[in-house]
Amino acid sequence: MKNPLSTAARSPLWNNRNAIREELFSVERLEAHASSLAAAQSVAPGSVRGYPLTGRLADNAAVLLKAHDDIAKFAGEGDAITPAALWLLDNYYLIERQIHDIRANLPPGYYRQLPKLTEGPFTGYPRIFGVAWAFVAHTDSRFDPVILCRYLKAYQAVQPLTIGELWALAMTLRIVLTENLRRLAETIVHDRLQREQANALADRLLDPEAPPPAMPGAMPLEEAYAVQLVYRLRDQDPKVTPALTWLDQRLAARGTSTDTIVRDELQRQGAASVTVQNIITSMRLISDVAWPDLVERVSLVDDELAAGSGFAAMDFPTRNLYRSAIEDLARGSGQTEIAIARLAVAAALPPSGDSRHLDPGYHLLGSGRLAFETTVGYRPPVRSWPRRINHALGIDLYVGGILAATAALLALPLRAIGLGPEWIALGLLPAADLAVAIVNRTTIWSFGAALLPALELRDGIPAELRTMVVVP
Repeated sequence: MKNPLSTAARSPLWNNRNAIREELFSVERLEAHASSLAAAQSVAPGSVRGYPLTGRLADNAAVLLKAHDDIAKFAGEGDAITPAALWLLDNYYLIERQIHDIRANLPPGYYRQLPKLTEGPFTGYPRIFGVAWAFVAHTDSRFDPVILCRYLKAYQAVQPLTIGELWALAMTLRIVLTENLRRLAETIVHDRLQREQANALADRLLDPEAPPPAMPGAMPLEEAYAVQLVYRLRDQDPKVTPALTWLDQRLAARGTSTDTIVRDELQRQGAASVTVQNIITSMRLISDVAWPDLVERVSLVDDELAAGSGFAAMDFPTRNLYRSAIEDLARGSGQTEIAIARLAVAAALPPSGDSRHLDPGYHLLGSGRLAFETTVGYRPPVRSWPRRINHALGIDLYVGGILAATAALLALPLRAIGLGPEWIALGLLPAADLAVAIVNRTTIWSFGAALLPALELRDGIPAELRTMVVVP
């Protein structure tokens, strides 16, 4: 099948310097927006590479570092800096830590498995990236776990998210917040340079010994530049009136006035300060939230398993085993994770002659796995073949490996030094000991330990599960 993203042009997403800030929504409006967003987003079938975010993240890190250094330089020279710039200056250590965590916890292999969008400005990027972007834009970068859960539930009422997407949400929110902070930092530094240029012009206009400077011609008149000129030239000597007249004419041509741009600039600086404060606070909150609990609250797979089994009574590692098995079966069968969870619950329903069969874990993790794979049409990947062969042969493979290693350890030295078969008995025990050690070490390296399912037993051990362990 042709990759639907192969002909997609790269999005101009990164060419915009405006803050990620749209109309601020109430919770109810945000839920409605999540529903419409889910209906509008189209996802590429199968697993596609898409466009990586690592390059943009590295660029954001470099831009934020330079902005921090520039702001620190301005502050060190005694210049007044805006509240937004002060927030960035005081909390840069937190930003650095967030970027480091993103790089460490979102590996490329995991990123590639996330469903990618095929339409809109986020074409080629993960669906969860678009979901996180909309949440940040309509909350002004303010993170609230309760509101986020309602937003995700409203989205999934139309289009379910995968388990992997839910786990990637924390890192994706940090990526979007970092992008937003980068844009605001660029604006802070740019506006500072515009005010510096306006000050230079004002200094020449107010210098009684300097010749009148030529006013800028058709160059774009930016708000920070114009507002700074207004502050410097108002209520000054009448000889600077031509400059104010020129400024009024330029602003009138744009359909505005000096009073309007001063008011708008103050509002823009106030909004930037609030957004930067929200970003920094949200980064702290995201680090403090218990994401496993949040993911389980919004996971539709968890809801399916909990409704049809004792899934909720198990401990977290066991619940994660169930989810990982469902992810694997969904990827290898072409079915959705919700469908796999429902089939597992249905397979565990009575009638059955063995009580073990009445738990979905028997079909997801236990002896019923092979039959369940056939039911869902699962095609195991090649990398899983050694583990599956080991599981199928069990003790036979282990004993066979020891015998083969023992034979090799005996035959090679005896052949090398030219000794006859009568020496086999003498070297059998040492060779067998060494063969057991080699096979054991190889097994540990190749397969490792398997986590056994367990109950959480939050309220202690119930009477029907109590037992006695006797150690002689």
